Amino acid sequence: MMNPMNVIPMVIDSSSRGERAYDIYSLLLKERIVFLGTPINDQVANLIVAQLLYLNGDDPNQPINMYINSPGGSIYAGLAIYDTMQMITAPVATYAVGVTASMGTVLLASGAKGKRYALPHATIHMHPASSGAQGYTEDVRIAFREQ
Repeated sequence: MMNPMNVIPMVIDSSSRGERAYDIYSLLLKERIVFLGTPINDQVANLIVAQLLYLNGDDPNQPINMYINSPGGSIYAGLAIYDTMQMITAPVATYAVGVTASMGTVLLASGAKGKRYALPHATIHMHPASSGAQGYTEDVRIAFREQ
């Protein structure tokens, strides 16, 4: 039996050249929409960074709309997304959808000035950064300074 959580909706797009089936995320990307709807880890960050770079290369003058429904996640992975948002020329508008927490909120606040939004029933949560470190004393000091 198929797990409904693993089903990605398909959309049929009709044009003069015929019909084409897109997964919903590809169709959103075609409309310059990036959707972050999971906890942030290295794999998710790499996908988001790749989408931002692609859209910026496609047209650096057109805005990118990033919808965020994420409880947060890895600080380092989130900072990879943050740095990319700041580096690209295309302005990134951010939208809170559902819940943004922790690193999800950092990314929400990282949208272009005047382009940060929250849907009416969105929940935005922020807390001080926290992490742990173990190992050699100097490695722990370095990890502490990075926070």
